[in-house]
Amino acid sequence: MEPESLYNLLQLPKVVDPLVEEELQQGQKKKYLPPTSRKDPKFEELQRVLMEWINTELLLEHIVVRSLEEDMFDGLILHHLFQKLAGLKLEVEEIALTEASQRRKLAVVLAAANRSLQVEEPQAKWSTEAIFSKDLMATLHLLVALAKRFQPNLPLPASVQVEVITMESTKSGLKSEKSVEQLTECSTDKDQSQKDVFDELFKLAPEKVNAVKEAIVIFVNQKLDRLGLSVQNLDTQFADGVILLLLIGQLGGFFLHLKEFYLTPNSPAEMLHNVTLALELLKDEGLLNYPVSPEDIVKKDAKSTLRVLYSLFRKHKLEAGTDGMPRGSPN
Repeated sequence: MEPESLYNLLQLPKVVDPLVEEELQQGQKKKYLPPTSRKDPKFEELQRVLMEWINTELLLEHIVVRSLEEDMFDGLILHHLFQKLAGLKLEVEEIALTEASQRRKLAVVLAAANRSLQVEEPQAKWSTEAIFSKDLMATLHLLVALAKRFQPNLPLPASVQVEVITMESTKSGLKSEKSVEQLTECSTDKDQSQKDVFDELFKLAPEKVNAVKEAIVIFVNQKLDRLGLSVQNLDTQFADGVILLLLIGQLGGFFLHLKEFYLTPNSPAEMLHNVTLALELLKDEGLLNYPVSPEDIVKKDAKSTLRVLYSLFRKHKLEAGTDGMPRGSPN
């Protein structure tokens, strides 16, 4: 038998395999991916991008993911990944060997992830039971949500949708239902134009980048002068989030209580807290038209830092009647 034929036989056939009926208890539902969905090029590309992202994030921990379906279910890799992304330490056992301890570990990790994603489990497209049972769609929904939250610049393929078959065991037998699930958002011309503004500036007009930075430095120092602060280097001085938070408060006319952020952060986790808070404030004001990862700011990524500061510059400088930017700069 040819390998491809064997692969197809292992997937959900058009006629339900009797084993499926044995796996499902009455009232239980389970999703299956037909071979046509598994072989969809965009679906395969999405998995490839996510695996490369996870392996890059966990490179120093010598963790390698080869299959999202087989390697993620027990919570071990999700534990390491979420701690790395969120800069948090979860109080859960490092190694879980029994099924009960694996479920318990996975539940703790997902509860923390849901809090970070601001998702209640009943509304989430994933659950402890689904991921533990190696439901690939649930795993993908979770990883896409984590990527959008912590690595919004990750080049996920747009408009990924696949057909799934949901099997349900009822009193009268096994019922099946086909549906289409959307895994990534559809791309739009507006999204593309937002994506290209600073990308094009850095790529095609690098000589203008310094001019943009100089204009923003002048603007920032004018606003921070009354606090006795000044900025010389945009790429480095905003990495801990302190000056950024003070600037946002100064421009918005409010004061952040010192209990809400770390005035003298002593760790990457405290820096990440500050920057995340700053980005949430900007989102609340509708200023961030382009997704920015707080980790990129902490890592002193010049383009991400400039995007954030330009969003403030554009709003408050335009309100004053002029933008003071060199011709050909972002608008």
